[in-house]
Amino acid sequence: MRFGLFGSAQAQRGGVDVDSAQGFKDFVEYNVEAEGLGYHSTFVVEHHFTGFGQVSASLNLLTWVGARTSILRLGTAVVVLPWHNPVLLAEQAATIDLMSNGRLEFGVGKGYRHNEFASFCIPMEEAEERFEEGLALVLRSWTSERRFSHCGKYWHFENIVVEPPTAQKPHPPIWMAAGNPASIRRVAERGFGLMLDQFASPETIIERFNLFKSEVEKHGRTFDPMTVAVARAFYVAKDAADKAIAVERRLAATRRMTSLAQSPAGDNRSSMVSFADTREASEHSALFGTPDEIAGKLETLRSAGIAHVLLNGPGLRDQLHRFARDVMPAFAGPAQMGRPVSGTQTLLPAGATPFGRARGAGGPSPLPLADACGERSE
Repeated sequence: MRFGLFGSAQAQRGGVDVDSAQGFKDFVEYNVEAEGLGYHSTFVVEHHFTGFGQVSASLNLLTWVGARTSILRLGTAVVVLPWHNPVLLAEQAATIDLMSNGRLEFGVGKGYRHNEFASFCIPMEEAEERFEEGLALVLRSWTSERRFSHCGKYWHFENIVVEPPTAQKPHPPIWMAAGNPASIRRVAERGFGLMLDQFASPETIIERFNLFKSEVEKHGRTFDPMTVAVARAFYVAKDAADKAIAVERRLAATRRMTSLAQSPAGDNRSSMVSFADTREASEHSALFGTPDEIAGKLETLRSAGIAHVLLNGPGLRDQLHRFARDVMPAFAGPAQMGRPVSGTQTLLPAGATPFGRARGAGGPSPLPLADACGERSE
């Protein structure tokens, strides 16, 4: 099995006597240590307006992590496309990929928290369309060797070529978070990696994994288990009492997240807010307990074919060490060390075709523009 990290950092508010950056600095050092312990990747969330200092600028934080590490994969989990200018986003992500020597894992999603859409003054009903238009623009920005223009429902661009180019070709691996069957089928159709959330029960995770596998094979591709990343909360406990405290802490954090995500009418149907809100369910889905208890839960996943786990922990370095020392060795097995989604694979929406030539050193040619917000221009 392959183990990476998933999570966030916190920037504490306060006066001149409070170092608000300390939580972010600790997060960077946490990841530096993780790389040395053999963790494969780190995936960072994006959230806004929480009031408790979650990461809002994922790519900025990953830039710092990338500068301090050399082989750790740098992932977003996820960039919420409806909130971003997709061309600026493509430029920023390409810069990280280039400067990290091709280590970016680009996870994208449409968002699920009501408070964020409400604060951005973007109707949640527009999320799907904004996501689709934004994703198409990001991918075109990364793969087009020609200048292009775009006239869409939400975005207009004229005569653009996105710089810099990405290090990975045709572009960094794309991941999508999905939970319902229709969304999982769309991820498989596109040839992207699938991210499964930390709250679903092991039984639900295995069901979603099997659906994705069958859909990938239905499209005539060989399924690679590393293209499914399963997020799980983890805590290596000293004893039963220590485990109980950790479970209660997780349940409180989960309820806080749900209160932000749910709409006032209670009609948010996202899979992220559909899990059982009980102590038993929280404990069942998480990798909490002694090393043997955690190993038992991991073995359930491994026996179902799951091989890629992203660990969301309390941010304590002793937990990193304990998991690496007491749990990981039992799941080393025959390593599959290839990238989650091959850089030589064309990862574009169905029907899209990237340009075949790489950009020349002299820059793009002044070729005719298409898709402009008026007549075709030269």
